[in-house]
Amino acid sequence: MKKISVLMLMMGSSLIFGQKVSDYKYVLIPEKFETFKSNSYGLEAHLTNALKAKNYVVLPSGIDQWPSEARDNSCNIVNAEVLNDKSLFTNKVILQFKDCHKKVILESKGRSDIKDFEEGLGNALKQALLKVAPSNPVNILPASTTTTTAPTTAPTTAATNTAQSTHSAVSTATPVSTSANYSDGKTDLQKIQIDSNQFILAKSGSSVPFAIFKSTSKKEVFLVKLADGNTTIGYYENGNIVIDRPQADGRYTKEVFNGK
Repeated sequence: MKKISVLMLMMGSSLIFGQKVSDYKYVLIPEKFETFKSNSYGLEAHLTNALKAKNYVVLPSGIDQWPSEARDNSCNIVNAEVLNDKSLFTNKVILQFKDCHKKVILESKGRSDIKDFEEGLGNALKQALLKVAPSNPVNILPASTTTTTAPTTAPTTAATNTAQSTHSAVSTATPVSTSANYSDGKTDLQKIQIDSNQFILAKSGSSVPFAIFKSTSKKEVFLVKLADGNTTIGYYENGNIVIDRPQADGRYTKEVFNGK
């Protein structure tokens, strides 16, 4: 009973205080900050070095190079972004950190009166980083996969019947390919399961997903967000992954990625 009370207290504290950037170990920084149209003046490198100095692990651009803790559960990663907030005579930036649900968990502003863009923006970012505490991860989440643990005691009759029903349902379900690698003959992709309702296809060496798949109400049919911003549908067919890719004339072409 005491253990349950302690657990409930911990859960309540988490809800009250929320998550902090320092709770994370892994940080993902984009290759280029989007709001700096032509030149980001090395801010990506500035931020990378500053966060490493605060004991964060900055992830490389290629997903296949990520540690398993980050690759297997995107909620172990905090996403960093620097926004250009400059005015006519002042270099200003906004430093944001977002969780895996794209919720901003920290926003910090920095400014500098130094007129030189590279030096001034770097100085503004340095000020914004003052609010970022050193990494002190409290909990690394497990891989987003469902596992079944054998019971330590004999199951009840009801539990046995439920297990038998579940086993029958699984036996009659359409098999889904468990291959982690797919290809259409031109592009090689890796399937990364985010959770039971979501997975991504990613090119080797790229941090940008080729496509993000989310479950729909229909079995083995997915809502797909493509890298170009378009949304379409995808589905399993004979163990392969199929994407209906929209074309400029309003038609759709069928892209088939075979399991390797």
